[in-house]
Amino acid sequence: MLEQILGLPVTLVSFVFVLTIVVFVHEFGHFYIARRNGVRCDAFSIGFGPELFGFTDRHGTRWKFCLIPVGGYVKMFGEADTMQAVEGGAEGEPKEMVPRELTPEEKTVSFKHKTIGQRAAIVFAGPAVNFLFAIVVFWLIFMTVGRPVTEPVVGLVEAGSAAAEAGLVANDRIVAINGKTMERFESIRTTIPLSDGSPMTVLIQRGDEELTLTVTPRMTERKDTFGKLQKSYIIGIGPSSESKQVVIRNPIEAFSASVGVTYEVVDSTFIALGQIIKGTRGTQDLGGPISIAKYSGQAAKNGWMNFIVFVAILSINLGLMNLFPVPMLDGGHLLFYAIEAVRGRPLSERAQEWGLRVGLAIVGALMIFVTGNDIVHLF
Repeated sequence: MLEQILGLPVTLVSFVFVLTIVVFVHEFGHFYIARRNGVRCDAFSIGFGPELFGFTDRHGTRWKFCLIPVGGYVKMFGEADTMQAVEGGAEGEPKEMVPRELTPEEKTVSFKHKTIGQRAAIVFAGPAVNFLFAIVVFWLIFMTVGRPVTEPVVGLVEAGSAAAEAGLVANDRIVAINGKTMERFESIRTTIPLSDGSPMTVLIQRGDEELTLTVTPRMTERKDTFGKLQKSYIIGIGPSSESKQVVIRNPIEAFSASVGVTYEVVDSTFIALGQIIKGTRGTQDLGGPISIAKYSGQAAKNGWMNFIVFVAILSINLGLMNLFPVPMLDGGHLLFYAIEAVRGRPLSERAQEWGLRVGLAIVGALMIFVTGNDIVHLF
């Protein structure tokens, strides 16, 4: 506990820095495409609540940092009705705010008055830039610092483990698992924990022959770097210490590898979510802001490279989460636009309002749940 308290400043600074980067990247995607399509952007905010500091650019956009550093937004002209004050119905009654008709000049810079395609592009740009950012980060790392690569060769087999019972021995090269090619031992480490405990078909090369074995992963509890018990499936093997190297790729190979890593993160997330929905994986691993803070602090302590990789992975997850078809998220807006394209007219304001309420309820319930998970794990 003392170590956690002493490390709190690093954790807080890392948390704010990580969120600032991934939120800025996301919102800049919306902002850039909005401006490219002639939409006036009134504000670009990192965080919510009272403004701490900021400036106004020559286009009239207020760039600002706000007190609560969890999220951000781009305020685009015409997203909501423009209101005006009118006199009350009887003398002496206060003025009330009602929507007003935009002028022709205002409609040209209004988000609501853009085509479906333009609005969809603006909304999709946020998650898209999150993915693009991660790809660029991995691409630069693989070209300069290099990528750790461990050959998929078994260095040790734990006695009595699932691997030992299936017949795996040291020096076996794992070629594929369930038909998926294993080019690195790191891929094995991400594939097996995502198992739901079902038997896995493992293709190995032993000397000059290829063998097919069936291995059934076992659920095991192990502590992570925070001392938290993590349940995951393992088969009980380790890599060969002699097969690890750092490989620097040329630009083409590095780009291909960076796209591959980004796809692996997305694919692994969908597999895990599918298992949670089916009930074969628990929800205890779902985390919220406290978990992000803890892991950002740990990544910072483990070196700048680990920190950068953590930021890239978090950017992927932010982009993916925002694409879920839930009102309040970008995916929900895209769903509304798809319905509008099919119907030839948008949903009624009442239907959209109820959709946003449902979306708010879902997002709110999820935040309460994951924050509860964080608190339980914290203590």
